[in-house]
Amino acid sequence: MTQIRLLGLLVLMGAGWGLSGVIAKPIVDAGYRPFGIILWQMVIGAIVPGTLTYARGKPLRFAPRHIALYLFIALTGTLLPNVASYTALLHLPAGIMSIIIASVSMFAFPIALLLGNERFEGKRVLGLLAGLIGVVILAGPQAHLPAGAWVWIAVALIAPFLYGVEGNVVAKWGTAGLDPIQTLAGASLIGACLAIGMTLATDAWIDPFTAWDLPKVLIIANSTLHACVYSAYVWLVGRAGATFAAQVSYLVTGFGVLWAMILLGESYGGWVWVALGVMFIGLFLVQPHDSAENTASEAA
Repeated sequence: MTQIRLLGLLVLMGAGWGLSGVIAKPIVDAGYRPFGIILWQMVIGAIVPGTLTYARGKPLRFAPRHIALYLFIALTGTLLPNVASYTALLHLPAGIMSIIIASVSMFAFPIALLLGNERFEGKRVLGLLAGLIGVVILAGPQAHLPAGAWVWIAVALIAPFLYGVEGNVVAKWGTAGLDPIQTLAGASLIGACLAIGMTLATDAWIDPFTAWDLPKVLIIANSTLHACVYSAYVWLVGRAGATFAAQVSYLVTGFGVLWAMILLGESYGGWVWVALGVMFIGLFLVQPHDSAENTASEAA
């Protein structure tokens, strides 16, 4: 029964994360700028895990090494990748963005080799090549995406690259004695401070509590959803291990494409589905093996 519950949580997380990426589309289409959106994501992201960590009697720590960790995770885990994603989302369908995000593992593996976190494996190299082929198919004219889509696909790929950097750095050097919820809360707090400055500098301030419209409601809903799903993810890593939790990548992509079709009325040509299939094959081949699970779960 416990296994069934964990599988149920994994499915809910995939559905929630996939929905989070899709409901960002009408927000950016309404003209709201990235840093204004990110600010509220960071604020709510600090409140949810911050409340959890204090309720557990584990307050945040602010030694220099902890602040450096928070800053690194805020930049590579939210601020910079979200700027890239929201910018690309203005020019790409939401479902295509969901497919692109599946390439996190494709970036994570070569970075892991460079840092010495992983050993060379032929099967995973084949997975990396499959992922690259999937991206090439998406960027080519046969996919029938908007003109110049390859430029925005390149911008969108900044996000999974940074997620790959973040995961590998944490896996190699740890979280300075902090557990995942503490780390997430501290990174969100530092990220909110950075986002305030960038929001004001780019004239991107959003007041979601006045003159309510659908995009403003979605900003709060999306930020809350992301904070809850991310907190559930780090809990699941600790409970079931990193290898089990990593399977959420398939679900996020699958649900993201499904939600985009249902909620946004998106449709895709045959080559997009071929690209999705090739990406899934690559994702399956490049996933970490079970022997890396303990290290990854401790670092997550």
